[in-house]
Amino acid sequence: MQRLEMARRLDGVRWNRFHTTVALALGVGWLLDAFEVTIVGNVIGVFKHLWHLSNTEASWVLSIWFVGLMIGAYGFGFLADRFGRRRLFLLTLALYGSFTLLTAVAWSYGALLVFRLLTAIGVGAEYSAINSAIAEFIPAARRGRANAAVMNFWSLGAIAAALATLYLVNALPPEYGWRVAFGFGALVALSTALMRRSIPESPRWLLEHGRTAEAEQVVQGIEQGRTHWRQPSVRSASAAPDAARRGVWAQTRELLIRHPGRVALGCALDFSEAAGYYGLFAFLALFILPAVHVPDGFAPFFYLIGNVGALLGGTLVVLLLDRAGRKSTVPVFYLLAAGGVLVLAASMRTGSWQWVLAAFTLANLLATGGWISAYPTFSEIFPTELRATGIGLSVAVGRIGAFAAPLLLTAVADRYGMTPALLLLASFWLIGAVAMLPWMRWGIEGRGRALEAMLAPQAAR
Repeated sequence: MQRLEMARRLDGVRWNRFHTTVALALGVGWLLDAFEVTIVGNVIGVFKHLWHLSNTEASWVLSIWFVGLMIGAYGFGFLADRFGRRRLFLLTLALYGSFTLLTAVAWSYGALLVFRLLTAIGVGAEYSAINSAIAEFIPAARRGRANAAVMNFWSLGAIAAALATLYLVNALPPEYGWRVAFGFGALVALSTALMRRSIPESPRWLLEHGRTAEAEQVVQGIEQGRTHWRQPSVRSASAAPDAARRGVWAQTRELLIRHPGRVALGCALDFSEAAGYYGLFAFLALFILPAVHVPDGFAPFFYLIGNVGALLGGTLVVLLLDRAGRKSTVPVFYLLAAGGVLVLAASMRTGSWQWVLAAFTLANLLATGGWISAYPTFSEIFPTELRATGIGLSVAVGRIGAFAAPLLLTAVADRYGMTPALLLLASFWLIGAVAMLPWMRWGIEGRGRALEAMLAPQAAR
């Protein structure tokens, strides 16, 4: 009863300075992920020239990122469930900041790959720790829009990377511009780590581990809108030592046995969006832009305008997720994202890069809305003691889609042409839409519902 009462207080508190601080401090993680991915895509040609790389060697600079994301999301998801959200979202940002700084001083192709892998592990870990913390801190009535707003920082990061390419990377000698860009990312990350120190441990995680007195202190601070935290004055020993000692395989096995449908939904949604989103950008760079002859000097503006569209798509989800609900917003955006790819395919027939830009902006708007709607949905369906592991496993499976989609699309385009490849890209989004059908029929709508009631609706009643 005490646990339910404390959860009720968390969900009933009015939005205050504490929630704003949490959203800003954790949102930077998504900004930095987008910044990294976009910057590397913009300077891959510099790497090829600097170290005389083949196309295969250059592609591994991109592919190694997804390998690191898989390791970080899954491995650190387990650690976030075992040791707490706060330790992990501090550690992950420190990992990212340190290794992206080392990337800035990479002296060889081999060193670059190692630092890219380690940086990606830190970013992958952010997925699990951030989404768990946001779901557990934010009141039920605003949980969807707050989570979506945090992930909308991705578009801000992509826009920042486009501007950095235009006015920093391109303005400096090629051998130095990319190093300054990565150094800038490290500076932002390490500065944000100081801001995250003011975020306490998740009270729901503390309750799950029997640390009731500490949880009460955190809940009181949230109710007061506190933004500066000291170490809790009361320390309580964990009442769940067996759970704390579980290994990653035991944690995963319990998740698969107790919640197989929820795991399947999370994995399907993330695989679908990752294949669709990263496939879109890979296909754009490899086939679409060369085919429509975008002027070289305009290419950065192409991505900049497209990511303004992405920001609008994420904003739509922020407005809709807690109004229309997850069961409506997620499948509709996934279907619309598939439609956006078909519009892009139609624009290719015009031969005009201006029409292609308009279609890409629309496709990116809908694709971003799709993946941003998915993360709050599968982040809230797992129990607290397994939440970060469930998110991490879903993201890890999703990165398989991100890794495989560019290869599949390239193979189809080379053999059958661009239109069949774009039809394949559209079909990736249909996977998520179909996966939502059973949840729409038998699952629980998360809109305005306490996290505890997502597993036991009768508890809310």
